[in-house]
Amino acid sequence: MPGVFDRLNKELQGKKQDGGITPLDLIDLPPALRKIMRLMLRELQVGYPRLCEIVDAMPAADRMTRDELQSALATLTEQFWLIRIGEGEKAIYKVNLRRKEGSKLMAGVWSALDEKLKDKPE
Repeated sequence: MPGVFDRLNKELQGKKQDGGITPLDLIDLPPALRKIMRLMLRELQVGYPRLCEIVDAMPAADRMTRDELQSALATLTEQFWLIRIGEGEKAIYKVNLRRKEGSKLMAGVWSALDEKLKDKPE
């Protein structure tokens, strides 16, 4: 008999397969990848040349080399955190945010109104 924890674990595994991220997922990232994702969340879509400019403007302690940046972008793309459009210098990176579930409140409101109207004599 599956329990509550089994059901929650199954839901979490399903969300991981969907791809995309939520802000809580950032906690699990290594520091270099987290830096890039925080930067990307501010911009949502950034071209590779612009990313290089931003990384070059970072304080020396936080700055990455081009190889580190390339490696981090490749890792984030492979893990579906980022979506890459194009290749090389012309690449554009977009954040792959997880799709939100629609609100069930409105459906409940309309069905409640329908029930009230059915009971009301004309």
